[in-house]
Amino acid sequence: MGLQLWETLKEAITAYTGLSPATFFTVVALLWAIYYVVTGPFGSSDDHHQRSRAFEEQMEPLPPPIQLGEISEEELKQYDGSDPKKPLLMAIKGQIYDVSQSRMFYGPGGPYALFAGRDASRALAKMSFEEQDLTGDISGLGPFELDALQDWEYKFMSKYVKVGTIKKTVAVTGGDNGNGEASWTTEGDAKPAGDGSSQNAVAGTDAKEE
Repeated sequence: MGLQLWETLKEAITAYTGLSPATFFTVVALLWAIYYVVTGPFGSSDDHHQRSRAFEEQMEPLPPPIQLGEISEEELKQYDGSDPKKPLLMAIKGQIYDVSQSRMFYGPGGPYALFAGRDASRALAKMSFEEQDLTGDISGLGPFELDALQDWEYKFMSKYVKVGTIKKTVAVTGGDNGNGEASWTTEGDAKPAGDGSSQNAVAGTDAKEE
């Protein structure tokens, strides 16, 4: 039964199209491929609207960079791209840059997303994606690594807007912690160590005069 239907179909194809069955099916396959290629990029109307909205969002102008001044490394982590309402920031050698225009690279899902919200100087110098290298500490780097970091810094200076700096911390010894260990504070909060001793010396002098 099936063989008879196939023979009937071949005869009908030849009679109505003048083509052999093999040529007919080849033409049909080509036409289908052409149709798929032409209509594929457009898809359904819903897909088309979704793509249009996504394109419009990408084309929306970015807000002007906001100057943050001096912030801590902990505060910088808030600008890693996880909050789309905040700018995307990244630091090199303590200088913070707004990289929002390159969100496809430094934003969530991007190839350099782990650098966002950090001072990634050491990682950039070493071209490393290791967690221990995601720091602004560049001590111990070789000349070639420092040259690579300098190239990155020039690139950021020419392409992105600087919006702030990272607060530096300094060690303060002999504090009020009572154990003689160094405590950490920002440079702005550090006080001269000699103030207390000079006041004590003045007090002692006054006592002797009495």
